[in-house]
Formats: sequence, C-alpha cells, structure tokens
Amino acid sequence: MAAGFEKHARTVTLLTVASRVTGLARDAALSRVFGADPIMDAFFFAFLIPNLFRRLFGEGALAAAFLPVYSRLHASDPVQARRLASLTIAIMTVALGVVVLIGEGLLLLVLWMNDFDHLAINLMMIMLPYMPLVCLVAILGAMLQVHGRFGPTAAAPMILNLLIVSSAVGLVFMVDHEDEAQRIAHVSVIASSVLLAGLIQVAWSLSALRDQAWWRRDWSSAAPEMRGVLIQVGPMILGLGVLQLNTLFDGIIASYPAVVGSTIFGIDYPLEEGAMATVSFAQRLYQFPLGVFGIAIATAIFPALARLSEARDDFLDVLRRGLRLVVYIGLPASVGLMLVREPLAAVVLQGGDFTAEDSRRVGFVLLGYAPAIWAYSMVHVLTRAFYARSEPRTPVLIACLVVGLNLALNLVLIWPLGEAGLAWSTSLCSFVQVTLLLIALRRRTGTIVDRGVVRSWLIMLALSLVMGAAVWLIGRPLLGPEMSWSASLLALAAMVFTGGVIVLLGSAALRRPELGWALGRASGERHESPRDSN
Repeated sequence: MAAGFEKHARTVTLLTVASRVTGLARDAALSRVFGADPIMDAFFFAFLIPNLFRRLFGEGALAAAFLPVYSRLHASDPVQARRLASLTIAIMTVALGVVVLIGEGLLLLVLWMNDFDHLAINLMMIMLPYMPLVCLVAILGAMLQVHGRFGPTAAAPMILNLLIVSSAVGLVFMVDHEDEAQRIAHVSVIASSVLLAGLIQVAWSLSALRDQAWWRRDWSSAAPEMRGVLIQVGPMILGLGVLQLNTLFDGIIASYPAVVGSTIFGIDYPLEEGAMATVSFAQRLYQFPLGVFGIAIATAIFPALARLSEARDDFLDVLRRGLRLVVYIGLPASVGLMLVREPLAAVVLQGGDFTAEDSRRVGFVLLGYAPAIWAYSMVHVLTRAFYARSEPRTPVLIACLVVGLNLALNLVLIWPLGEAGLAWSTSLCSFVQVTLLLIALRRRTGTIVDRGVVRSWLIMLALSLVMGAAVWLIGRPLLGPEMSWSASLLALAAMVFTGGVIVLLGSAALRRPELGWALGRASGERHESPRDSN
C-alpha cells in the first residue's frame, strides 16, 4: 500500500512558508536599500553561479541519484548506507573544492584583464565558495529525508535570508548611499554574509544528523554502490545541466546591459540596466507559491516514489495524488498571482530606492511567470518520478528540446516585451515540458492521467475561474495607477483573502480530498475512482 507523503509535504510546506517569508524580507531589504539598479544586477548575476551548482549537484543530480540508493540500503543494510553516505560526501567535497579553486583562478584572470574593476566578478569571487557548502547541505538533507526528517533542510534557507537581511539593514545607517564606493562596499559585505550562511547551514545539518552516527572511515566496501550512484549521476547532470542553461541564458541576457554594455554588434540592446534585478525580484515573487507548495510536494513525494518504484500500482497511486495536489494548489496560485501582481510587488519591494515605476516593471514581468506555476510544480514531480525509477535519460532528451526552444523564444520575445519576454518564454516552455514528460512516463507506467485526475483538474479549473472573477471584482475599485504602500497593502489583503476563502469554501462544499491532503492527511484508500471523487 502506498505510504502517505502528505504529512511530510505539510511539514516541508510549513517550514518552507517560514523560509519564503524570510526570503521576501530579504528581497524587501535589498530592494529598498539598492533599488533595481546596476549594483543589484551585478549581485544577482554573481549569485547565479553558486545557485546553478546548488541546483545541479546538490538539490539536483547528485541528491536525486543518491537518495534512492541510500533509501534502499538504509532499509536492507544500514551500516552500508552509512558507508555510502560518507564516501559520497568525501568525493563531493574534494571534487567541488577543486572546481572552486579553478573557478576562482579563472575569475581572478578575468578581473586582472579588467584592471580589477568589475563589480560582478568581485562579488562572484566572494560567493563562489558558497557553492560546495550548499551542495553539502543538500546531500545531508537527502539523508535526513530518508530518516523521515524533512524539517531541518526546509528551514536551512532561513539562515541565509536572515543573514542577508541583517547585513543589508544593519549597515544601512552607517553607509552613505549617495557615495557609489560605499554602496559597492555595502553590497560586498552582503556577499560575504552569503558565505557565512553556508558555513552555518552545514553545521546546522550536521547537528540534525548527529544521532545517526553516519560517518564511517571504511569506505572501500561502498565502492559498488557509489559506482551505481555515479552511473545515474552522469545523465542526470547532463539533464539538469541542460535545464540550468535556461537560468544561465536568462541571467546572461538580462544582465548584459549592466555587465557588458548597452549595445550588441552595434545595435541598441532591447533591455536596460536594472533588467537583471527586475527579473530576479519577479522570480522571487512567483517562486514563493512554487517553493511553498510545488517543490515541497515534489520533495516529500520523492522518497515515497523511490520506495515504490517496483510496485506499479502503488507508484501510480502516489504519483496521481501528487499531480492532483500540485494542480489543486498551483492553478489557483497562477490565477491569483496574475491578478495581484502589482500590489504584491509594491507591498514587498516598494520603498526607499525602489520606486512605484520599479513595482510596475516587476509586475509586468511577473505576469509572464504566473500562468505556469502549476506547470513548474508538475515538472518537479514528474522529473522525480523518472529519477525514482532510475530512468534519467528521458528527462535529459526532453530538457535538451526545452532549452533550445527557450533560448529561441528569449531572443525573439525580448524585442517586443523587454525583460518580460524572458518570463513568457519560461512559461511557454514549461507547458511543453509537462506535456512531453507525461507522454513519456505514460509509455512506461501505463495511464497516469486517468478519469479521476482529469475530473479533479477540471473541478479546480472551474473553481479557479470563479475565484479569479471574484478577486478581480474586489480588486477593481481598490487598484489605481498611483497607489501608496498602505493602499497596495489593503488591496492585496482584500484580494488574497477573497481568493483564499473561495478556494477553501469551494473545496469543502465539493468535498475535495485534495484539501485534506494539502493539510497533511494521507489518503486512506487507493486512488479514488470518478464515482467517489465528489
């Protein structure tokens, strides 16, 4: 019988809510202190590289390949599982340490070629060592998940967020922000706080694992299992690496005016300075519901899928519940975020150096990201389904197609839409990716989207449209072209409250089981049939 993942999803969701709230506080501090200017362009561009490696090696390929093997070993031979964990962490530490040294050398060369006057490169050199630290946190977090502890890793990002807030706000009264040199010194301190956060996060994760006595020095007997992990890691790195090229391309395209210049091949570039900061702030806002619900569900469901990979019916049962749950939460979030985009940007970001025009600019980009929140969430769940079955090659091929499409759309859409073209490209590509993943997985497992799933999705589509109409009617008289922060807060609160109440009451009236799953109550029965899905 499928093990319920909903309780773990609730734990991850609650802690991720707290983490994302501190993330919004971080963005609020940075936006008010620096605005959407070239300094923030440089900061977000510099932070892009450590983040790429975190997603690729930590939360991505290595963790995805390691977790199923570690989970099976932990059930059959706990001592051997500890040996595998020790060997994995030792290899990753050495390998990523070498990558950091090489990267720092290359960055130093680039800096020397620019007479040591390139803010983005300076900040990147400060933050690059954060990369192996956060990857260690991800592997330690995978171990904790297998031991049924999802909380410590879900809470770890709060350390980073609070340190950035402290360094941004704590020094603001000591820095003359009319002086460009002092502004640059301030953002360098913030970059240093990122590295400090990584050290604290590693210590936090090790402390959470201290009762497992997992460290072993006799690694040699774990070599066969390690080879199995590495065999899986290769295609996953390629697949996730291809996916991360989307993020890298978006970052390069958006940061080009601040990092390189205002023209390309003698032609005026379609984006202006501040584009990278604008896109980054918009990404943080749409990633709030995505991280709180979508990634939380995918994180919680992965160990269950890995355990049930050989039990086809139970595997499909868990997968279908996961797909229903991400649409139950993601579709109303997509509709709602499209409607509240400008007051949300104003409430979170506006003030200090961040103007009302900056809020409208972020809101316009957010309009492009918002329609696909459910799709981003579903991509995470479906990709983990392939990984749980030790079949990473198919997502690799699909990822290659998606990256090519994304780059082509980026280069076309930035001309009529500016930086918002990057957002619309991301959304359109996510729709394509979900479709291809569903088709490919169906060929391996049989019917995934059965009548119960379709019925659930259609009900949520209808409920989301009703909610959207009500939110629009409530917000229409409250929204205006020139709104104060307090007026934006009032409009946002009224619109979010209206949308939330309609979804909750509608779910209760329709007796939707997804409401209980979202609250952490596991399904006590196999996947419901259409007859009893009312």
